[in-house]
Amino acid sequence: MVLSRRRILVAGAGGFIGQYLVTRLKADGHWVRGADIRPPTAGKTAADDFQLLDLRRADACLHACEGGIDWVFQLAADMGGIGYITGSHAAIARNNTLINAHMLEAARQHDVKLFLFSSSACVYAQSKQRNSEPAPLKEDDAYPADPEAGYGWEKLYAEELCKYYRQDYGLDTSVVRFHNVYGPLSDYEGGREKAPAAICRKIALATDGGEIEIWGDGNQSRSFLYIDDCVEGLVRLVAGHDERPVNLGSSESLTVNQLTDLIANIAGKRIVKRYSLDRPQGVRGRNSDNSRLLSLVGWQPAVSLREGLTLTYRWIEAELRKANRLPRSQPTAAAR
Repeated sequence: MVLSRRRILVAGAGGFIGQYLVTRLKADGHWVRGADIRPPTAGKTAADDFQLLDLRRADACLHACEGGIDWVFQLAADMGGIGYITGSHAAIARNNTLINAHMLEAARQHDVKLFLFSSSACVYAQSKQRNSEPAPLKEDDAYPADPEAGYGWEKLYAEELCKYYRQDYGLDTSVVRFHNVYGPLSDYEGGREKAPAAICRKIALATDGGEIEIWGDGNQSRSFLYIDDCVEGLVRLVAGHDERPVNLGSSESLTVNQLTDLIANIAGKRIVKRYSLDRPQGVRGRNSDNSRLLSLVGWQPAVSLREGLTLTYRWIEAELRKANRLPRSQPTAAAR
């Protein structure tokens, strides 16, 4: 789907999703500015203009929105996998509240036509996620409010702030709730990686028949969204956006044990799981109800988990091979 040409700001363009979104928007013919506190992890950007800015600062956000920006994709956030977001509540809540509030105000002052905020499935009430096989979460399941500490609360508050800016100032806002986006270029080590990338790394580094650590008992379940589907969904949603929050996630749910077995199969390895029950696990089960997405844009994610994980595993394996970190004489996944 191609939109009519716009001047677009991607806040968080140095991050995983931001890099892909910039590339897609440029391919569609838009003028794109990227802004982030760090340069793109890929080492280059397709953006017409990339600015290194600390978007926790009001002046940086005002600067990013200068020059007749039509649309803002607000992806900038301090975030990571379950280990990071459960151990950094204060920093995450502080940093992201500053970014979101300042970006909204800058967009208002510069008369931006559309502000798209990237929220998270972490906003959903924890009481609805205590079963490994939960009912898919509908957007209304965020209330009565009981989101995950820190990251979930600041995302839910920012959703409310978007609503207030729409009501009080007429700023056209759109809220998209991501469900576990994964793919090549994502963090795969260092503490901020999410489950698919972490398990890909562990299996790539293991020998055939070796042991890897699993956080929890492995029966916690999630759905995972491949990066190409995430970007396609974002483009479609700005074209047919709604003032209500919208899930953007796969409806294909599986447990961490099943995820591990699938990645091991892709890698062509036999893996022994060692469970660490004292490690952070998050909610017991979470899945995305895509009914609203389907009704708004007539589309839902299409990349299968096996296809997406195969591409992700091969990329992580190749990165580890370049760093000479793989077990000796290990064939690549592509050769198996």
